[in-house]
Amino acid sequence: MGGTVKLEESWKAALSDEFSQAYMTELKSFLASEIHAGKQIFPKGPEYFAALDLTPLDKVKIVILGQDPYHGDGQAHGLCFSVRPDVRVPPSLKNVYKELATDLGIPPAQHGYLESWARQGVLLLNSVLTVERGLAASHRGRGWERFTDAVIAQVNALPHPVVFLLWGSYAQKKAQFVDSSRHLVLKAPHPSPLSAHTGFLGCRHFSQANAFLEKNGMEPVDWQLPVA
Repeated sequence: MGGTVKLEESWKAALSDEFSQAYMTELKSFLASEIHAGKQIFPKGPEYFAALDLTPLDKVKIVILGQDPYHGDGQAHGLCFSVRPDVRVPPSLKNVYKELATDLGIPPAQHGYLESWARQGVLLLNSVLTVERGLAASHRGRGWERFTDAVIAQVNALPHPVVFLLWGSYAQKKAQFVDSSRHLVLKAPHPSPLSAHTGFLGCRHFSQANAFLEKNGMEPVDWQLPVA
């Protein structure tokens, strides 16, 4: 984050107050000092807000909440669960693809690049937007959670209903203030290999999400990823 934050205009307007808060100044200082100390931070600076840049606020139809970015080389690029086309598909995402195949008959993609979902209104938001290379959860408690709470609050306040896909207890706790009388909140265990077989596989979230969108006069999401 430089002096002026580059951010898609609708989000910039909605979140402008956050960038003037003390916690965000402290977060910027923390990131600058880590980079100055030679630590590798993922994703790259211009990609911190990629989820917001690809999915303008008024276009959000579905929210998928992750925890923090992948911490391996070349993986994180600012969208939760997603990796670039030439990077091996991570285990959790393989389970997401398995569920898509069972639920909607969509064959698993040969890559893990989820940008086409984001461009259709699926906000692929991590709770924490940066991580140190090789150290999962290393940037928790530094202020990102407060910022992404503000993101969720803005989505919750939208005039149209939104689907929240909350996989795992962390995501479920994160979205505790979503108004479930207006929005569709679907919960399941995390798709990680450690927990996918305890209820994520078979949850049918993708068909339920599309049925809800259609019922409310919105275009369903085409979950089939293009060949990368």
